[in-house]
Amino acid sequence: MIEEKVKSLLKEIPATNPFGEKVTLVAAVKLQTAEHINRAICGGVTDIGDNHVQEFRDKFNEIKGNPRRHFIGHLQTNKIKYLLGKVDLYHSVDRYNLAEELSRKSAQAGVTSNILIQINIGNEETKGGFALEESEEVFNKISALPALNVEGLMAMLPFDRDQALLRRLAKAMREKYDGLNAKGANFKYLSMGMSGDWKLCVEEGSNMIRLGTSIFGQRNYQKT
Repeated sequence: MIEEKVKSLLKEIPATNPFGEKVTLVAAVKLQTAEHINRAICGGVTDIGDNHVQEFRDKFNEIKGNPRRHFIGHLQTNKIKYLLGKVDLYHSVDRYNLAEELSRKSAQAGVTSNILIQINIGNEETKGGFALEESEEVFNKISALPALNVEGLMAMLPFDRDQALLRRLAKAMREKYDGLNAKGANFKYLSMGMSGDWKLCVEEGSNMIRLGTSIFGQRNYQKT
């Protein structure tokens, strides 16, 4: 049962990472029914993350328990309007024009949007995000925009069996996170780690993990 998977997972996830920070579980709910999501919430999930705007809209009023709402997928600028004031944290601000448009529309709506800057830590062509080397410049530009609150960084490690490589990349993310904080960034979250690599990520300093398969099992993409 989903509830039991969540309870077991919450026992397995450390309460804090090696830096003494609380580790937050965000349930990745892509392609899940409202019933399955509500069962996860009954099991103890407090935060849920959507990948698709349409799913977010369709299921929004069916979700019980008032969880914190995250948007963790690629976001098109023309769909921002459907999320404003309803998302607690946007994880995937992966380009400057998205930050600009989110800032503009947030200001128009009279809300402040909390965001994470997405870093393409593996320099993968198939993934969005900024290069690690430009993260300080990007942070300075985006944090100057009105109606946005930059609360940290997000990254997805490559799908690679080389554990030493993955650990090195995760460590680099944590070092950048700490470096920007030392310069006054006041970050809260390093969102890094999914079902296949969350343990390694937490060991290297992630304090927010996004798990879907570990909770709901393999997704059935044939339903899409």
